[in-house]
Amino acid sequence: MAMENLLEVRNLKTYFYHDGKETAAVDGVTFDLKKGETLGIVGESGSGKSVTSLSILQLISKPHGKIIEGEVVFKGKDLVKMGEKEIRKIRGNEISMIFQEPMTSLNPVFTVGNQIMEVLSQHQGLSSKEARATAIEMLKLVGIPSAEKRAEQYPHQLSGGMRQRVMIAMALACNPDLLIADEPTTALDVTTQAQILELMNDLKDRLNTAILLITHDLGVVAETADKVAVMYLGRIVEYADVESFFESPKHPYSIGLLKSIPNIDGRVERLNPITGQVPHPSEVTQGCRFANRCEYAQSICQQEEPPLFECKDRRIRCWIYSNQWPGGKGDLNGREIATGGKS
Repeated sequence: MAMENLLEVRNLKTYFYHDGKETAAVDGVTFDLKKGETLGIVGESGSGKSVTSLSILQLISKPHGKIIEGEVVFKGKDLVKMGEKEIRKIRGNEISMIFQEPMTSLNPVFTVGNQIMEVLSQHQGLSSKEARATAIEMLKLVGIPSAEKRAEQYPHQLSGGMRQRVMIAMALACNPDLLIADEPTTALDVTTQAQILELMNDLKDRLNTAILLITHDLGVVAETADKVAVMYLGRIVEYADVESFFESPKHPYSIGLLKSIPNIDGRVERLNPITGQVPHPSEVTQGCRFANRCEYAQSICQQEEPPLFECKDRRIRCWIYSNQWPGGKGDLNGREIATGGKS
């Protein structure tokens, strides 16, 4: 029997408004997440990854930002339709989030112990004594030594790795069903990064927590995720299980991302970067959003945006994988594209 989805995001659209202009930061995003599963959302800066995660928890700044369409169904309930009072019962309790920079997410005037205790008091109704004991246990759980002493310290007294562990302890304090981790290892050194990733994997296994991992680092995705969604300019362009994705990426953008990563197995004189820059979402025109940077683009790519095509083990937003592609359906990692090259 197939496991039910814990989270279902359907056709999510989040737009921002400034000086009378409308910008589609997230434009029709759809994905599922089961309990105990990790989905990695990857892409360059400006692709809509973080806005997607903030939209799930209704943390988009108003009135400049707004979810204009779509559903975010969590445990059978649409979060988009919930009022602020109702959604606050879910934030930090059933769904928790680790933000990019703990120094700006933690309150500098309260000890880290007090900040974890507040989460427990608000959502679990624990007494001060019970909350303190649980906060110390959480600090121990995430591998912080001398937890009783650290609980009395302020964020600025801790290292970057320690602060990130505190953020994880706070996020997991109420045993959430879903953990959203937005670039959880960006500002950390390689050793600390590896420790944090190992910790997240260990906690997922022990607590069966689902994880939505937002990152630009494909190495992190390979290490931790079960599925991957590649985003570009507000849309998902490839959605697959991790093993299939790394073995054979299909979308030209996905292939470009993987080619731009150094390979420690062989000596490479020069990396292969993707040409051009990600345009601003307000500059999106008709056609495929990646067409101006794609070496395979044809006239159909400039004229009409492709939908997400179902292709065996994944979904791909590219005309190459449709019968409308000039010369017939192709496969960038299967056979040669007969009409390759820009027209």
